[in-house]
Amino acid sequence: MARLPRLIVPDQPHHVIQTGANNQNVFLDTEDYQTFLGWLRSAAKTYKVAVHCYVLMPNHLHLLVTPADATGLGQMMQWIGRYYVPYFNQKYARSGTLWNGRYKTSLIDADAYFMLCSRYIEFNPVRNGMVARAEDYPWSSYCHHAGIRPDGLVTDHAKVWELGNTPFQREAAYSALSQPPLSEEEITLIGKSLLKGWPLGSQQFQTALQNKVKRQVLPAKRGRPFKIKP
Repeated sequence: MARLPRLIVPDQPHHVIQTGANNQNVFLDTEDYQTFLGWLRSAAKTYKVAVHCYVLMPNHLHLLVTPADATGLGQMMQWIGRYYVPYFNQKYARSGTLWNGRYKTSLIDADAYFMLCSRYIEFNPVRNGMVARAEDYPWSSYCHHAGIRPDGLVTDHAKVWELGNTPFQREAAYSALSQPPLSEEEITLIGKSLLKGWPLGSQQFQTALQNKVKRQVLPAKRGRPFKIKP
């Protein structure tokens, strides 16, 4: 089945992944991580994309972002690529593509899945056995949310602000919510939605979204034509 066109909706959170070509590493030393984050911060500001959560893994990256318009997310990712790929190729005496095609994204139902996606992203290094605790990994937003180290790249989402009336309350609540590991079902659900480009949300959210954007947002059931409700 052909992939659905990428769905970008302004003022809604989107989970983004971009991987290295042939699963190759795209960050090899501290300078690479720092350079990418610097350009991400500049591009996010320029194209009005709020970055709520991120992790840079050696061979891929995850972002949880909210674009202000329909074009800003794509422009941000293209801008970063135009700077980071030449930097990486020149530094490591290589040529050609760095990324495995275009980035993938899944629109998120914030009420139901924002915190779950945050945990999925920030605990990626733990699940991959790189560190024992999320706070031990320097290239993610977890330390910001847990109150360990502020991060100017991060814009806290409204769901984070709902965790408490003071920074201390929010940080403590975020840390507590983050401790239970995700189930295999949750990991599979998020990963499948992301790689397929499907929105992640309740049936009510998906139906409302489909009628709002006037297009199919999920694969149609076999033998049944796609219809928009009036």
